[in-house]
Amino acid sequence: MNGNTGATMPAWDIRLQKIVILIGRLGLAYLFFSQLFWKLPPTFGCANNFAFPQPAAENYWTANGSSGLCFWLGMESIYKDLPRDVLVTDMRPAGLPKIGVPLTPLAQANAALVDNVITPNIGVFGWLVWLAEFWVFVSMLAGLFTRFGGLVSLGVSAQLFVGLAAIPRPFEWEWSYGLMILLSLLMFGLAPGRIWGVDAALRPRLAGSRNLFGRLLWWLT
Repeated sequence: MNGNTGATMPAWDIRLQKIVILIGRLGLAYLFFSQLFWKLPPTFGCANNFAFPQPAAENYWTANGSSGLCFWLGMESIYKDLPRDVLVTDMRPAGLPKIGVPLTPLAQANAALVDNVITPNIGVFGWLVWLAEFWVFVSMLAGLFTRFGGLVSLGVSAQLFVGLAAIPRPFEWEWSYGLMILLSLLMFGLAPGRIWGVDAALRPRLAGSRNLFGRLLWWLT
């Protein structure tokens, strides 16, 4: 029932909503699937014994053979102090100011984590990154625990946004990551596996659970 009018939604409207949610779910699944293969374990695409980009090198984006996950983690560190604004709208052609949100403080905090925790333990964190992205793919493809899949996708996307959005070389368009965040947020809120997914079968079975773990699983579907 429609809360405002009391009218029943037309069948075509309900069907259209389900189809659009399914398309969003499968689109997010394919996005993460397409990113699994350039950072495959156990090297995670890294070359030259897990070399990271050297910021002192003139051509740091190609120096010392850095590649794969190591390259992009290195970019997050190299650009940590660069003044960067996101959510930028340049209204100067209309005689209005350019607006944006400074990202540098968050980028510096992110780089501290990358430099001191992740890169020294790339063999462990590489697996965690790859498995997180693989889980999002499986979750969204099968419609399995999709609220949890959306939450993981949201975390991965937010970290990429903070670390890489609007860096100049290689240029990373901020909305590439911003749109990932928005789609992940929608999938988290909608729990799309309830529509033509495994969650649609699991959720009724978990609904009557009286233990904490069962209620948690119910919430994640």
